[in-house]
Amino acid sequence: MSNPEIGKWINAGGINTNYHDVGEGYPTVLIHGSGPGVSAFSNWRLAFPVLSQKVRVLAPDMLGFGYTERPAGVQYTLDTWVKHLVDFIDALGLDKVNLVGNSYGGALSLATAIRHSGRVNRMVLMGAAGVKFPLTEGLDYAWGYTPSLENMRKMLDLFAYDRNLVSDELARLRYEASLREGVQEAYASMFPAPRQRSIDALASPEEDIAKIQSPALIIHGREDRILPYSNSVRLFELLPNSQLHMFGKCGHWTQIEHSARFNKLVLDFFGEA
Repeated sequence: MSNPEIGKWINAGGINTNYHDVGEGYPTVLIHGSGPGVSAFSNWRLAFPVLSQKVRVLAPDMLGFGYTERPAGVQYTLDTWVKHLVDFIDALGLDKVNLVGNSYGGALSLATAIRHSGRVNRMVLMGAAGVKFPLTEGLDYAWGYTPSLENMRKMLDLFAYDRNLVSDELARLRYEASLREGVQEAYASMFPAPRQRSIDALASPEEDIAKIQSPALIIHGREDRILPYSNSVRLFELLPNSQLHMFGKCGHWTQIEHSARFNKLVLDFFGEA
């Protein structure tokens, strides 16, 4: 039986990168979050069928996550991840793309738009990191995850407002993903305690964020216990060409908890160009 988390392979700056390539239209790169056991597929599976009707969806497993190669000795830093993302875009022969960044992926989108402004058309920031904020209990738990089915279930409960979305099957799949060889070792090295340092390391200077000219759609769940919605309010204040949409009764998983509305918002925003 084939594994839906594995799509295609491409050499991105020397990194053998697993990615999904669905649909036709303007190239749109979806960047997953940083939870344990995450992959592009697990993060965006409900978005693929809808977004790919209007845009070309490209969703890589970022360096250190999913099935992408994890070279020995790699340093997991914002610089490293931005380079991997730009190398991925280059490897596909693309000049300019839309970015959709979830959580950690939002921080990566912001940093890329600052450092490579000519490569970013429009961007969607969903439950985004990328500005400084006090470490939350939820993020501390997620980044400090150690593999067990019980720990994975508790972590997923923190992500979703509606606990019915967190099935035993989802918890088992994510738990098993976190057990694959090398996965936990890489994950544990990314965001070590004290984890406030990792939040600050993912943040871009506010004066640089304020210079981003790319139109931005900012989306957040009001009940998010991983990243506070005040992050998105701050980004809305900083980004000159931005709009903000807040979902009530929603945690950190807007793209899953409110998938139909999320997908429509994103496609309407990209259609404004």
